[in-house]
Amino acid sequence: MTAVASPALAVPTHDFSDMQAQLNVAAKAAPRIFSRVSPPHFSQTIHRARTLNQLRSKNNGLEKYIYLNGLKERDQGLFYSLLYENMPEMVPILYTPTVGDACQNYSHIWRRPEGLYVSIGDKGRIREVLSTWPNLRDARIAVVTDGSRILGLGDLGANGLPISIGKLDLYIAGAGIRPLSTVPICLDLGTNTQKYLDDPLYIGVRRPRPSTEEMDEFMEEFMEAMTEVFPNLLVQFEDFSTDNAFRYLAKFRAQYKCFNDDVQGTGAVVLSGFLNAARLSAQASGRPLSEQRILFFGAGSAGTGVAKQLLSFFKFLGMSEADATKQIWTVDSKGLITADRKGLQEHKKFFARTDYEGPPLTNLVDIINYVKPTALLGLSTMRNAFSKEVIDAMMAHNERPIVFPLSNPVSLSEIDYDDAFEWTNGKVIFASGSPYRAITRDSKTFEPGQGNNMYVFPGIGLGALLSKASRVTDTMIEQASVALASSLTKEETAAGLVYPRLDRIRDISARISLAVIRAAQNANVDNSPALRHVTDNTLLAYIKEQMWQPHATETSNM
Repeated sequence: MTAVASPALAVPTHDFSDMQAQLNVAAKAAPRIFSRVSPPHFSQTIHRARTLNQLRSKNNGLEKYIYLNGLKERDQGLFYSLLYENMPEMVPILYTPTVGDACQNYSHIWRRPEGLYVSIGDKGRIREVLSTWPNLRDARIAVVTDGSRILGLGDLGANGLPISIGKLDLYIAGAGIRPLSTVPICLDLGTNTQKYLDDPLYIGVRRPRPSTEEMDEFMEEFMEAMTEVFPNLLVQFEDFSTDNAFRYLAKFRAQYKCFNDDVQGTGAVVLSGFLNAARLSAQASGRPLSEQRILFFGAGSAGTGVAKQLLSFFKFLGMSEADATKQIWTVDSKGLITADRKGLQEHKKFFARTDYEGPPLTNLVDIINYVKPTALLGLSTMRNAFSKEVIDAMMAHNERPIVFPLSNPVSLSEIDYDDAFEWTNGKVIFASGSPYRAITRDSKTFEPGQGNNMYVFPGIGLGALLSKASRVTDTMIEQASVALASSLTKEETAAGLVYPRLDRIRDISARISLAVIRAAQNANVDNSPALRHVTDNTLLAYIKEQMWQPHATETSNM
């Protein structure tokens, strides 16, 4: 095995020998005090069970979120250890859907500083504000939101910080990023939501959002300051408004180490699920993969980003980009998007149809009957938009229709799994943005897929950090999709799953990281030359070795 130098990701060691010597002297002088910090028969194993019982005793998701937040403050090692071992149960609390409730109520449940706020009033001295972060030397990855489009809940302003915190918790649990390496950031730029401006407990600045010119000036200063203060940092943009999400990704991606999870992460995870779903659909219909036809209901930043990522599916089959684009249709609140529509937003023009000359198509059932799609993807945040009539139309054209309601949280999902299952007699190939429970019929269990970004962004981040990539390329994102799609076990494939089970997330993240590192090397944007000369097996083992392992006793005060 080729020796590989340890990356900058590792947290530096410190000499605590003097402190430990003082503690030893104090312990000898007062043995009863130190021996009775914990109960005499305290058991860490029992305490873990006790902690889970306390969590499960809470009456609703928000109370569970608050409890876990407090646990992380009291005993970080125990928190991450429990999260790592109970991800299917705890991820929906720390991430979608409960994190949406936490954001909406954050000004009322706030207890202590958890991240870094950079305010519009800090313009001109952002570098100074960033420099107050306590772990400057350790910082490796930041999740940055401006709270302008949190999930499907709209402009939450400074209440958006839990999104950044939750994403970084998943980096830690899902990819082994060290807690000290993470920086949750909320850009407090005001809000256009009046109820927050009127709320006496609102935590943010009380002003409308800035103009485009003022916002651009702020963002340029912010990104330049981030590079100066945190030279080793990877920035993940999160939940910016649609126009800003695209603009700042285009503006900064070639200059800084950054990517946008809503545009690229969502696109990557949906492409992965679609690769497997299309295979199942083609097996049922007998039609070639090249005849897949995809209809997007929702054409915001996430919808357009996913649609562009799914071009790769057709390119994998040898199609040109022009021909691939013809296999994708997009729908917004006004109906089928066509090129002749007046006042069409810039980001919607790419997939606007030039081959339809009839009257405007505004009804989704009519659009389905015209397009005859094999796949219907929802990114609209319109609850129950996929009615029985819509699903019946999909069934009329497909033996096994692909239906992906990807809007978050569950309260904004286009269709629930129970309805999709019943209305298709179990034939639907389903994946959602939020979690749904499995259904058992005639002793057979049907598991819905969850197109959750947490499958890919931890591995993308880890791969970018270990390769010391100077930027995040399209091929790095694309190869993350392919790695996720190919990570199913034989048992998962036999069960008809489109995504692997979440309890294997560390292994999945390692494989995605491997693919990202190789893509960075092929694009010549990596700066870890030693990793170029090892086999895939050696590199995979190295990646797993670098993952931080949570241990309940590491930071326990018990």
